[in-house]
Amino acid sequence: MAERSFQHEIGLLRLGEGETFRGEGILAVTKALLQSGVTYVGGYQGAPVSHLMDVLIDAEDLLAELGVHVEAATNEAGAAALLAASLAYPVRGAVTWKSVVGTNVASDALSNLASPGVIGGALIIIGEDYGDGASVIQERSHAFAMKSSLWLLDPRPHLPTIVHMVEKGFELSEASNTPVMVELRIKACHVTGSFKTKANKPGAALQAPAAFDYGRLSHPPSTFAHEAAKVAHRLPAARAFIREHQLNELFPGSRSDVGIIVQGGLYNSLMRALAKLGLADALGHSQIPIYCLNVTWPLVPEEVAEFCAGKQSVLMVEEGTPEYLEQTLSLMMRQADIQTELHGKDCLPQAGEYTADVLAAGLAKFLGSEPAQAIVNQVDARRKAASTLLDKDLPGRPPGFCTGCPERPVFSALKLAQKEVGQTHVSADIGCHSFGTLPPFSMGNSILGFGMSLASSAAVGAVTGKRPVAVMGDGGFWHNGIISGVAGNLFNKGDGVLVILQNGYTSATGQQFMPSTLAEGHRNETPMDIEATLKVMGVKWLRKVRSYSVATMRETLKDAIKGAGKGLRVIIADGECQLARQRRVKAEDAAKLKAGERVVRVRYGVDDDICSGDHACIRLSGCPSLTIKPNPDPLRDDPVASVIQSCVGCGLCGEVAHAAALCPSFWRAEVIQNPSRFDLWLDGLRRRVIGWMQGRARA
Repeated sequence: MAERSFQHEIGLLRLGEGETFRGEGILAVTKALLQSGVTYVGGYQGAPVSHLMDVLIDAEDLLAELGVHVEAATNEAGAAALLAASLAYPVRGAVTWKSVVGTNVASDALSNLASPGVIGGALIIIGEDYGDGASVIQERSHAFAMKSSLWLLDPRPHLPTIVHMVEKGFELSEASNTPVMVELRIKACHVTGSFKTKANKPGAALQAPAAFDYGRLSHPPSTFAHEAAKVAHRLPAARAFIREHQLNELFPGSRSDVGIIVQGGLYNSLMRALAKLGLADALGHSQIPIYCLNVTWPLVPEEVAEFCAGKQSVLMVEEGTPEYLEQTLSLMMRQADIQTELHGKDCLPQAGEYTADVLAAGLAKFLGSEPAQAIVNQVDARRKAASTLLDKDLPGRPPGFCTGCPERPVFSALKLAQKEVGQTHVSADIGCHSFGTLPPFSMGNSILGFGMSLASSAAVGAVTGKRPVAVMGDGGFWHNGIISGVAGNLFNKGDGVLVILQNGYTSATGQQFMPSTLAEGHRNETPMDIEATLKVMGVKWLRKVRSYSVATMRETLKDAIKGAGKGLRVIIADGECQLARQRRVKAEDAAKLKAGERVVRVRYGVDDDICSGDHACIRLSGCPSLTIKPNPDPLRDDPVASVIQSCVGCGLCGEVAHAAALCPSFWRAEVIQNPSRFDLWLDGLRRRVIGWMQGRARA
């Protein structure tokens, strides 16, 4: 696996006037920011918007030319606070993170920003991670936008539209003095296409500090005037801008009796559903008129009235719950005395992702069309027939630890420790290590937020009478755990165990750097040190253990859980993210091979003759490269364990077998390329000795 490079994407950012950009939606957003004359960007990594920050950070030279400042924030609150520059100065800024959880973290800064409003354009680009492919709790950003009077854009997944909405988002923000949220669903971030580019604009640069103005502070009595301004000035200005610039799109149809209003991000799925029912063609021409809401908050009453008037019924396609848009539409239609029937959640599911099949079923119900319902029934029948042929449900395939992940052995050690100290309450956390909640470990009594595991175990010890264990990654430690967890525990004289999994990167979202990342050749500054930080904070019981040393980790965990005394006990499990390591090592090895240098790779395997077929090694590690195969011995039925080619040589299988006193069937070998003379001599000696021993055995 090669080192991930964004050089191609950086090249796309340099495209000039009238050239053609081809790529993904989130990269088109990055280009749109530069075309809009953004002065600063910042954010916190998170799917599906991670690439935005990754590309901008790698495009250091280009951003320097344009005078754009980039800030990789340690959490979403820090990213949101950057927008204070647009509060005080007429400069454009954009920040990004995964929502809804990221917006929750940023809520304090956002509320205080939304109160006085902004002078320069301020964009908040959020990855709306909703639906079956999501990795967070199922909530929506719409409620936050309504609550704080932030305008919410939801562009349809179409690159020219996405770019246009980003550019107009800055203008909308400036026209209404209000921060604007741009909601990008997974499908919008990863949709591919093309658009005609514009020249990049340098960011605005101001020399003089802003004059003091108490009215720009979110503090009483200014806040009372801010609330009135939101209603009397900002909201009307936003609606006027949306209507004047036609940010929402109207797609006419041949039918005049019905219509569909849809969130912009769901437009492509809606068109797919209409095509399935024979109500639209492959080019996107629908028989039913569609009002596409690229701006889902605020709604424009005049546009709603014009679309709904004269129709018998209208369907609101709104994913998620509650039905905010449907309720608002109902009120607007009532106030305008429009008698058109409004449908939404009575035809579509109250919750869950609106796939094309789900939308097709809802459309058939809305239209009351027998041919459409027949198509839906036919699809359902095929699905049921396929399920019957399979005889049983297919097993789920949830995500899990990567092969060789340094966090897996920590859970193996904890599982072994619990056999001796008894069942222990385990507070899990956000990150790769949350896979420890899945088989074969199944550990974790709660997940309450990034870096919140220690805080969420604070009251458990008093309830259970037993010292709880909190598991946290180094990313979670810097994000929130250092304050909410460690500082809170020390201040309250708490008693518990904190295991910090130090893999060196924010791994789950693409191996981004964090304050403690060690990356030679990439970071010139000296990174922060978690161990030193904990000592300075006053942690007395502190151990640092190599992650793959299962036996040592097991004994350390037992001591921490059952040891005498009271106070916070911290174990730092140290092991570089294996995925990042493999990307680095494989590139290094390729360079060595090209130069004719010696390269050694470690491989592990299982001796078929010794393996008992118990498979306890699998139950204690769950490594994807450790599997089973048919027993080559015709006299034995049980399949034997086997290490497949995906093995990265981390050694966990052997460590677990040793720590748990399992069978000695694992072997270790070194594969040497470009061997030295000594390697060749040693190999010859070994072959002669083995041949001699085999000859004696035959004799």
